[in-house]
Amino acid sequence: MGAEVPKVFEINISVTADDIDDMDHVNNVVYLRWVQEVALAHWRARATPAMMAELGWVATRHELDYVRAALLGDEITARTWVGAVDSRRFERLTEIVRTSDGTVLARGRTLWLLVTRATGKITRISPELRALFAEATPPLSS
Repeated sequence: MGAEVPKVFEINISVTADDIDDMDHVNNVVYLRWVQEVALAHWRARATPAMMAELGWVATRHELDYVRAALLGDEITARTWVGAVDSRRFERLTEIVRTSDGTVLARGRTLWLLVTRATGKITRISPELRALFAEATPPLSS
């Protein structure tokens, strides 16, 4: 049996004037915002209303590699998928690409902790929750 392919989730983004910095390209902080937006959109698309009411995610680490600049008017595809998972953390991988030619603009890796909204305390990721996001997820190494 071969390795299973992770479930990829995508959103489309239009680069606006508010995204542009004084170098006339998308500011690095905007890429981080897009990483957050696609992660939250994925959560909202897959989780049940009960899950969303009870649980939330807190990012504990972001890594971003900037490859190419995005420019005003570019159409962007942000795609994300879950990588390694342990009982309390998701590794979420993200790719930001220019839609017109598929050029990778940035790649990201974020570690997320699952928390209970009512208490703000870290909670375990259930097998059911894990199954919503990936066919097979290896454990995170510490």
